[in-house]
Amino acid sequence: MTKGFIFDLDGVIVDTAKYHYLAWKKLANQLGFDFTKEQNELFKGVSRKRCLEILLEIGNREATQEEFDTWMVEKNVDYLAYIENMDASEILPDVPRILQFLKANNIPIALGSASKNARPILEKVNLIHYFDAIVDGNNVTKAKPDPEVFLLAAKELNVKAEDCVVFEDAVAGVEAANTANMISIGIGDENVLSEAQFNFTDFTEISNNFIQKLIEG
Repeated sequence: MTKGFIFDLDGVIVDTAKYHYLAWKKLANQLGFDFTKEQNELFKGVSRKRCLEILLEIGNREATQEEFDTWMVEKNVDYLAYIENMDASEILPDVPRILQFLKANNIPIALGSASKNARPILEKVNLIHYFDAIVDGNNVTKAKPDPEVFLLAAKELNVKAEDCVVFEDAVAGVEAANTANMISIGIGDENVLSEAQFNFTDFTEISNNFIQKLIEG
């Protein structure tokens, strides 16, 4: 029986949330209101379209379809400018160790992310070679908590959904993994990610032995 391991990107492998925040904040300021880091928590694991809808609700702003589409593009252009200079120093602690351990044990690895920029980011931080499959915002039609992204990743890995392990930092992602009947591992605040089957602050708390037990389990 083969296990498959699926990783979210933002907040799990790299911390691109700060760049998303800066890009959304810039747009909010252009539209005449502020956008706080606390409000940015609402955007975790959420599609770009839904993020803009929430942002407009926060600012009590209306938008024509043309304005909405323009602001979506503007935000992404700003975000891409922020991530242009990303490198391996942006990888979160001990992520490479876990990926290397899985690779050494011939375990299939996938990315399951809402980001439409997942491939260029993985290339910039030099981790793309670890992944046997990449399922991102360009492949899915339904955002988390819908399990589509993880079910597609399992299919790409040729592994049954119930034999997959998911690492997530967002409530919507944990819910998606649970709905897909996968093992959910929350990376971050266990009080926020209480629905996850296992919780760790970051990968420094995850031992190779724990990963081995998941492989064997």
